[in-house]
Amino acid sequence: MPIVPGQGPFGLIICPSRELAKQIYEVVEEYLVPMRQAGYPKIRPLLCIGGVDMRSQLDIIKEGVHIVVATPGRLKDMLAKKKMNLNNCTYLTLDEADRLVDSGFEDDIRHVFDHFKSQRQTLLFSATMPTKVLNFAKSALVKPATVNVGRPGAANFGVIQEVEYAKQEAKFVYLLECLQKTAPPVIIFCENKADVDDIHIYLMIKGVDAVGLHAGMDQKEREDAISSFKKEKKDVLVATGVVSKGLDFPDIQHVINYDMPAQIEDYVHRIGRAGRCGKTGIATTFINKNQSETTLLDLKHLLQEAKQRIPPVLAELNDPMELDASAITNASGVKGCFYCGGLGHRIHDCPKLEHHKRMAISSSRRDYFGSGGYRGEI
Repeated sequence: MPIVPGQGPFGLIICPSRELAKQIYEVVEEYLVPMRQAGYPKIRPLLCIGGVDMRSQLDIIKEGVHIVVATPGRLKDMLAKKKMNLNNCTYLTLDEADRLVDSGFEDDIRHVFDHFKSQRQTLLFSATMPTKVLNFAKSALVKPATVNVGRPGAANFGVIQEVEYAKQEAKFVYLLECLQKTAPPVIIFCENKADVDDIHIYLMIKGVDAVGLHAGMDQKEREDAISSFKKEKKDVLVATGVVSKGLDFPDIQHVINYDMPAQIEDYVHRIGRAGRCGKTGIATTFINKNQSETTLLDLKHLLQEAKQRIPPVLAELNDPMELDASAITNASGVKGCFYCGGLGHRIHDCPKLEHHKRMAISSSRRDYFGSGGYRGEI
């Protein structure tokens, strides 16, 4: 498809992290190489991410570009400075949509929508579908067709989930024991950057060939960390959630959650790094009194659904939502939902209550230009 200088893109892919954007860009390149060799017209892609000199990206845009793979911050900056336009763009893909919405990029994505001048096809991909993402999809897409592969938010059934109660001060000792469960490669997930650095140093002292990765590192360090781990030069990758969604490491046998994430969706994404492409894997998760009861109940339900062993500390937890419906009805004298009186659901599933909550939030929302976007990408 020949294009004139400065024209394009025709297709746009938006990702929540630089690492995921780079991975997708490399996959796009893999498809384009044989097409060029076969004599097809040259299709020019562009990787548009932060942490890289913008001038190199502008040079490609000036020549004309067909496909852009971008993170929200750099894309928004390009559009605001009129370095790029979406006048001819007819295909938009939002990858890891739950991360895009949860990470504060929702306003940035809607800002990008405003730059489209013609009808487009929008595709939204997500391994989990929390209410926030569903609401975003309903408002951003027009009568979308929904395709489910399994239950959204369900854990990978090819992963054996093991949950260990470990006091905060004893985690380092347990960590070394867990690393002996399987052969490398192994990913260790932490909630904050300081823990990544501490664990990385600790493992190096103990003779473990490890590498760290978090959003506080510069782009070159992040790329080197991913590259060395993928090429099996390093046995262990210690990282924050920056690599939990979308990044493909096909041979991971073991994932360790040094910290149990507060959101169960993040847990699903993390353990999904193991057991890929039909393979099996192990996910070990440390829990202790630092986790909220709500988080532990979500974990318990996920383990039950996947028919995994429930540790005693989780088995003892009682979920108030699991109370017998007839007992509630007898005690309250009200059948069905307390809020709307509907008989087909309880109050925690009430669509009318959820609608009223959304209306209250939208009416009180204040618009701050640039929130969560420029320089906000992870």
